[in-house]
Amino acid sequence: MVLKSKFCDLGFAKVDIDRKKRRGFAEAIYSPGKSREHLKKISRELIKNKQDLLLTRLDKNTFSYLKKSIPGLKYNPKARLGFLIQNGRVVGKGVSLVICAGTSDIPVAEEAAAVLEVMGNKVVRLFDVGVAGVHRIMQKIEVLKKAKVIVVVAGMEGALASLVSGLVSCPVIAVPTSCGYGANFGGLSALLTMLNSCSPGVAVVNIDNGFGAGYFASLVNRP
Repeated sequence: MVLKSKFCDLGFAKVDIDRKKRRGFAEAIYSPGKSREHLKKISRELIKNKQDLLLTRLDKNTFSYLKKSIPGLKYNPKARLGFLIQNGRVVGKGVSLVICAGTSDIPVAEEAAAVLEVMGNKVVRLFDVGVAGVHRIMQKIEVLKKAKVIVVVAGMEGALASLVSGLVSCPVIAVPTSCGYGANFGGLSALLTMLNSCSPGVAVVNIDNGFGAGYFASLVNRP
């Protein structure tokens, strides 16, 4: 069986213009490592083919450069996310909850939350409720129970995902962050804790991968 997908060959990039049809949202552009000219050409190709635009890890200066040729482009500085929605979005069926353990984890949590919002989901944020002060999350039990999917972002030892999963019935997507001291090994300790969670229903994405968590949560939350 041959998979017949549409893509545009720009030489330096093969832009997938069939992604929205297959997955429900257009191909996202990971910005680091690409030149400004390449980012502009890829973005304009997606727009020309009536695709939504999502640029991750986009710095403010590059956004200003792209904005000159893409007037409708918007920017979320906390999430470092550039986006332009051309088509109607499929609204998620319920509330997506994004939780982070500490204030230092907010940039990754914001990336997940912003991706969810761009993809048409209602998002509730619950920040700085890590296990060092477990009473903070315990006071929000009713908020947790109303969620259809939960993204939990945590560094250090990453225990928050297991705690949250043990309190709810919905899927939990865990995001380890690189926040922590030496033996955190740049997020590896949190990653291993989350992978070894004894609470069923926890899926784990890569270290600092707020985009991946937000995207997967949006798939879970589809109507």
